[in-house]
Amino acid sequence: MSLLENCTNSSECDVVTSVFVRLSDEKNIKNVWETEALIDFVKGVGRMFYIVSPAETTFSNAKDVPNFFRNAWPYFLLFMIVENILLWIEKKPLVRLNDSITSLSHGLIKECGRLLFRSSESYLYFYIYEHFRICDLPWDMPITWYLAAIGVDFCYYWVHRACHEVHILWAQHQVHHSSEDYNLAVGLRQSVLQGWCGFAFYLPLALIIPPSHFITHQHFNLLFQFWIHTETVSTLGPLEWIFNTPNHHRVHHGSNIYCLDTNYGGVLIIWDRIFGTFAKEKEDEEIIYGLVYNQPSFNVLHLQTFYTHYVITKFNAMKSWREKLAAIFYGPSWQPGRPRLGTEEDKVKVTKRTKYDVQLSLWCNLYLMVHFSVMVYGFHQLALRYMALSPISVLAFVIYIIASLTNIGMLFDKHKFAPVFEVLRCMILVTVVQRMSFPDIDSSTLLLAEVFFLLSGIFWFLQSISILEISSTLKTTSRKRD
Repeated sequence: MSLLENCTNSSECDVVTSVFVRLSDEKNIKNVWETEALIDFVKGVGRMFYIVSPAETTFSNAKDVPNFFRNAWPYFLLFMIVENILLWIEKKPLVRLNDSITSLSHGLIKECGRLLFRSSESYLYFYIYEHFRICDLPWDMPITWYLAAIGVDFCYYWVHRACHEVHILWAQHQVHHSSEDYNLAVGLRQSVLQGWCGFAFYLPLALIIPPSHFITHQHFNLLFQFWIHTETVSTLGPLEWIFNTPNHHRVHHGSNIYCLDTNYGGVLIIWDRIFGTFAKEKEDEEIIYGLVYNQPSFNVLHLQTFYTHYVITKFNAMKSWREKLAAIFYGPSWQPGRPRLGTEEDKVKVTKRTKYDVQLSLWCNLYLMVHFSVMVYGFHQLALRYMALSPISVLAFVIYIIASLTNIGMLFDKHKFAPVFEVLRCMILVTVVQRMSFPDIDSSTLLLAEVFFLLSGIFWFLQSISILEISSTLKTTSRKRD
C-alpha cells in the first residue's frame, strides 16, 4: 500500500505530497548546481589555454571585466599538483619546496603591487582612448575581440623583447628568470614593477581598441603563459609552428648561449619567426636554467632588488653622460666601445652547475609551508577589502605581507638573523590582532591567528637564543653577480 493510499483525509495527503515535491525540487536544485559548477570549472580550465567564448568575455565597460588572473589562483595550484603527479609517474624529481614557494611569493608580491597601484598603470591607456582614438570599433562585435587578442599579443612580443634588450627593464624582468628550475610555479615569478615596465608599448592600441577588450586580453595572454612553464610537455607537433609552447619557452629560459635573447612570443610564436628571434630546442644540449651569473638566494626582496642596485652601480661607474645613459638603456651586456647589445664574444658559456639548495628538517619545511599558506589567505582577505580601506592601511598590510614572504625566504636560506626577524614578525601580528578591530572577520578566526602566531613567536625566540637548533646542510653557497 502506498503512502497516499494510507491518507485519512485530503490535508494529510497534501502534506505528504508537498514533502515529495520539496525533496524532488531540492534534488533538482542540487543537480543544477553541480552541473553549473562543473561548467564553471571547465570554463576556468579553458581560460588557462585561451579557449574562451568571445560572447562571454566581451564587456562594454572596463570596470565590468573580472580579474581573470587573480581568480585563476585555484587553477594555478591545481595545475601544479597535476605537474608533480606527472613528474612522479615519469620518475623524475619533483619540484623543490623552497624554490616553488619563492616563485609563488614573487607572484603574491606582484599582486600586492597591483593592490597599491590600483591599476593606475593603465590610466594613460584610458586617457588616450578617451581623447585621441581614431575610430570607434563596436565593443560587442567579434572582430573587435579578435583584433584585440592579436594586438595585445603583438605588443607583448615587443614588451618582452625590450625587457631583455633594455638594461633597466631587464633589472625587473630578470626576476622571472632567476629560478634554476623550470616548472609551473616559475610562471608566477614576476617583478612587482613588471606591469610598469611595458605599459608604454601597449599605448598604440589605445587609438583603436576599447579599454575593456585590452584589459580582458591582457589577462588571457598572461594566463596562457602560465602553463608553458613545464618540462612535462615535450612537443605539441604542428601547433609548434604557430603557438608558443613549453618546448619553445624552455629555450627562452635557458642560459645556454643559443638560448639567449630568443623566443619572446606570448601566445603566438609567429612573431619570433617573422622578426628573426626564434630558436629551436637542441636535443643534444641540456638547457641550463637561471641567470647567466646566478644569484643564489630564496630571499624574494633581494631577488627583486639586487639587479637594480647593479644598474645603479654601473651607471655611477661610467665617465660621460652618454655612457651613463647607455648603462641604463642599452643591453645588459653592453660595455663602453661595444655595440648596443654587446658582441657574441662577450657572452659567457654556461655549463652544467650545481643548483643552490639548503636542506632543512621536515618540521621546518612544514612550518614554512603553513606560514606561507597563511600569507596567501591574508592576501586573499586583503584583496577582497582593499578598495574599502585607506591607501595607508593597504600599504601597511602590503608591507607586512612582503616582509613575511621575505623572511620565509631568509629562513629557507638559513640566514643568521632570520629567527630574530621571525619573532618580530609574529609578535607584530599578535599585537595587530589585539589592538585593531576587524568586525567582518569571525572572532574565532582572530583568536586562532593570535594563538598560532604567539606560539610561533615563542618557538623562534627559543631557537634564536640557541635553546633550540635547526639542522641544515648548505649544498652550495657561491654567490655571483649577474
